[in-house]
Amino acid sequence: MRATNHWSEAIVTSFCDITPTVREFTLQLSAPALWHGPGSHLPFQLLLDGKHQTRSYSLISQADASTYRVAVKRLPDGRGGSLAMWRLRVGERVRIGEPQNFFPLDLTAPAYLLVAGGIGVTALLRMAQALAQRPAPVRMLLSARSAEELAYAALLRQTLGEGFQTFVSSEQQRLDFPMEISALPVGGQLLVCGPNAMLEAARSAWAKAQRPRADLRFETFGSSGRLAAHAFQVTIPRQQLQLTVAADVSILEALEMAGVQVLHNCRRGECGLCVMDVLASEGQIDHRDVFLSDSEKQQNKRICVCVSRASGTITLDSAYRADAAKAA
Repeated sequence: MRATNHWSEAIVTSFCDITPTVREFTLQLSAPALWHGPGSHLPFQLLLDGKHQTRSYSLISQADASTYRVAVKRLPDGRGGSLAMWRLRVGERVRIGEPQNFFPLDLTAPAYLLVAGGIGVTALLRMAQALAQRPAPVRMLLSARSAEELAYAALLRQTLGEGFQTFVSSEQQRLDFPMEISALPVGGQLLVCGPNAMLEAARSAWAKAQRPRADLRFETFGSSGRLAAHAFQVTIPRQQLQLTVAADVSILEALEMAGVQVLHNCRRGECGLCVMDVLASEGQIDHRDVFLSDSEKQQNKRICVCVSRASGTITLDSAYRADAAKAA
């Protein structure tokens, strides 16, 4: 079960490669486009392994009457969504949902620092463009593994001028969160989108600087964690089920395939709808979400099943109740 979304069809009218691994798509809509602010995502219904599954990608287009634009990073070792998107050709039809925004832009701060890692730039691109039109100072830092993967760098440099800076890890360039945060005026907001390691570094530096938690806003584009993805076991006592979660399948997907209903929405470990109680675990839990607090993750009593994983066996409590099922 997920938040309701009206599905419609769109036609791929063009695509272009922004970097060797990032492709931008323009979609012609069959109905008027809905307004979507900076930070919005567009859900896609894609056919993966013979089943329709939902994947969401950041909208990089300005609100337009008839088109949407998204950019997708090709991930050969991902869950298949990016590869399905990259197989799309001009003229093909694709099912899309309504724009969603779990990462809205607050325009009331006195200053802004935007930090993107890799494809995380797509969530912050429109924010940078919107903030550049306002009087509050804004800086943006973009990091990537190589110079050729600095997506939209030229556009951002044109938009922000000296307020835009890049970091290339292959050239031993590293951004310094403590230094950058110390330079951010009091009351300023830090907005981050990138891999979990970047988010953890940002949160740690922000806490050490004793900045208000509400002024740090972030979104993750991936679900990489501490442990390599291996198959593990999930037990659901209430339904007398024991499932194997394959290395390329999430707990949520395994539960869905077994007919276990779980509330969910974002599938990125951000909204918290899919959180389930952990009754027991034999092995380690790899929390890959950004919803649970650090203390909750240390307690290992709850888990976001859309992205987090485990080793060995984990026992979860579902919402299933036998008496309710009989009554139905």
